[in-house]
Amino acid sequence: MGLLLTNKKPGITSFDTLREIKRALDTGKVGHTGTLDKFASGLLLVLTGKDLKLTQWFSHCDKQYTGRIRFGIETDTLDPEGSVIAESEPPSREKVEQALSQFSGVIMQSPPAYSAIHINGKRASELARSGQVPEMKKREVTIHKIELRNWEPPFADIFVHCSSGTYIRSLARDIALAAGSRAHLSSLLRTQIADFKLEDAQGGENSSFSPLPVTKSVISALRLPWLEVPPSDAEKIIQGKPLAPIIEGKNLIFPKLPPLHPPEQYFSVAVFSGETLVAVINKSEGKWSYGCVFAKE
Repeated sequence: MGLLLTNKKPGITSFDTLREIKRALDTGKVGHTGTLDKFASGLLLVLTGKDLKLTQWFSHCDKQYTGRIRFGIETDTLDPEGSVIAESEPPSREKVEQALSQFSGVIMQSPPAYSAIHINGKRASELARSGQVPEMKKREVTIHKIELRNWEPPFADIFVHCSSGTYIRSLARDIALAAGSRAHLSSLLRTQIADFKLEDAQGGENSSFSPLPVTKSVISALRLPWLEVPPSDAEKIIQGKPLAPIIEGKNLIFPKLPPLHPPEQYFSVAVFSGETLVAVINKSEGKWSYGCVFAKE
């Protein structure tokens, strides 16, 4: 069926948002490509029907957020819904700006204990709610850009452009600690995923949902290159024939990329026959392999 750019409301879960879409489209084949916390709002990319096969390529995109940090109070969930676990005097603007400068580029980050990360087969949030203290191992994330947009003590409004897997709740906690204080994230708005923007999202009172077909422009917004094959080669791909002879000599079309995403980083390519998406294929160590294939309907 296609792709939906939806505007998730604060106070409901991402799953609740899907329930509304399932009713509207009368299908159970609906899935989002990256959870937003219940208190958060903003852009949620939703795939429907056979295009659910593309979830992994949408899930690894960089994201942009605006958020409000509430200094002076840290909660166990690092958001406004948790219980207070620490208090401190709010820092000065100068200390906040100095702290922000430490969180640019590649950093190591500990995810929140209250998160969907799995530890020994269970979600960290389940362990935390049962009274256990899950070990949250640090992992590498990239902060492409971070800036202070407004300072009204004890609140700081920030903008963050980051890699997939970055927790803005953890970022708020760590910024506060670096500034000699404590904090939690009081609000969060996701404004962009790859080149998909919140301003283009569907949703709201009395609105209908109309999935976008996954066209070349959608693939370009996803920042994947694509190539085109004739119907005869498309049939070979659907049948699972060796890719190298089919792909050899074909020209890759690259989207207009920001400097953060040079073409040499790409290992996946979308294959079209006319306006029909046939497959996504991968290249690793000079060899082509199948990612996902869309058979004829």
